[in-house]
Amino acid sequence: MPTAATSASHRRQARLRREYLYRKSLSAASTSTYDSKRRIREALSQGKALPTELRTSYDKLKSEIDAEDAKHDRPASHVDDEYGDAGWNDPRVCVTTSRAPSSRLKQFAKEMKLLIPNSTRINRGSHRVDELVEQCKTSDFTDLVVVQETRGEPDGLIVCHLPLGPTAYFTLSGAVLRHDLEGGAAPMSEAYPHVILNQFQTELGRRVGNILKCLFPVPKLDTRRVVTFSNSDDHISFRHHVYKKEGNKEDKVTLYEVGPRFEMRLYQIKLGTLEMKDAENEYVLRPYMNTASKRKVL
Repeated sequence: MPTAATSASHRRQARLRREYLYRKSLSAASTSTYDSKRRIREALSQGKALPTELRTSYDKLKSEIDAEDAKHDRPASHVDDEYGDAGWNDPRVCVTTSRAPSSRLKQFAKEMKLLIPNSTRINRGSHRVDELVEQCKTSDFTDLVVVQETRGEPDGLIVCHLPLGPTAYFTLSGAVLRHDLEGGAAPMSEAYPHVILNQFQTELGRRVGNILKCLFPVPKLDTRRVVTFSNSDDHISFRHHVYKKEGNKEDKVTLYEVGPRFEMRLYQIKLGTLEMKDAENEYVLRPYMNTASKRKVL
């Protein structure tokens, strides 16, 4: 039987989700208004006549333009609601596995826990997905990371942002754990790492980069730990290093791989949390598109 506290929590989450979807429904109207304001700004700056269709609404839009500053002259979107407080507080990440994990997947989850600062690894046990997500929300986790496997080989990674989403699904391949690295792995540093995002240039690429980088807190400037997500033809290579300066030479450093390392590929983003079966798809991979220009989205 659900307790009173659980019922109240469910009602609160449902209310937050309704408010979020309502704000999202307003984004189309905000985008249209922003486009009208942009055209008015261009006409005024170039000394041209106003477009005919904007003359009746000019007075109202001009007063809004005068009241705006550079920070608020762009339309808000659902992304602002999802990651609006990113950077203000350190993220808290829960790392877990699919059910009945192998010893190799357990070890991979342990290394993911060491990789992501402020993260906690929990045993999945027999918990259902909805129970897992609810517990993470109650415990004030900002993200839930689930690693999956096929026949003992890690082959899936799910990143669910809490409490409203989004949820990104990745395939994994070529996972190399720390003890499998050639020459051995460098010691695991506990410093907050610098995050390098390479070749995330499209709108979707920036979206994916934002989902990944928000797993990590803001580092100190002198941190010598680096995690890299490098995109090449929609395949993301992940690497984890520490570096050391050689002597007094500022421009010469030596990289030491810490691990783990793996390859990722995005195949879905849902505008909701992991347990929401009816959540809207923001992106779905279409592997049957043979045209290279259409396949390349990041």
